[in-house]
Amino acid sequence: MTAQSPTLGPTLETPRLILRPPIPADFDAYVEFMAEEATKYIGGPQTRSAAWRGFVSIAGAWAMHGHSMFAVVEKSSGRWIGRVGPWVPEGWPGTEDGWGLIAEATGKGYAVEAAAATIDWAFDHLGWTEVIHCIDPENVPSQKVAIALGSVNRGRGLLPSPFEASPIDIWGQSREQWRARK
Repeated sequence: MTAQSPTLGPTLETPRLILRPPIPADFDAYVEFMAEEATKYIGGPQTRSAAWRGFVSIAGAWAMHGHSMFAVVEKSSGRWIGRVGPWVPEGWPGTEDGWGLIAEATGKGYAVEAAAATIDWAFDHLGWTEVIHCIDPENVPSQKVAIALGSVNRGRGLLPSPFEASPIDIWGQSREQWRARK
């Protein structure tokens, strides 16, 4: 299921997706994604320079911590369609597995497929004992992904600065709950 990347981390494969650490060739697609209106729940549309900071933050987390968001590549087309995976910035409310896909890739089950693989990886390789998802209370599509993954709404949470004014609900489950579903 996994093959070691020569750079930052492993490559995971699902039936329809390749999940791997980001590479420079992903940047333009990432910029397009971060300009979409759908990013309103993850900080909002960004300029190219702001997107660059987020993109290298993901790569930097791989380099510094050995985990971060995986680039999601659609096997059938070979194109970058989003980022999914373990995300624990400084001051975060827990060990999060998050997702964000381009608008064109939503509604196809890709987020659930990718997140299931990265949750398995986080529990098996990072030793996590729980996984959370920080979801805006108005983000119904992400709530549906969390439910499909078996997570439950644990109530309101707080993100660190500069996101402390953004309302979030903490969805999640323990490793034991995750494994009992399988």
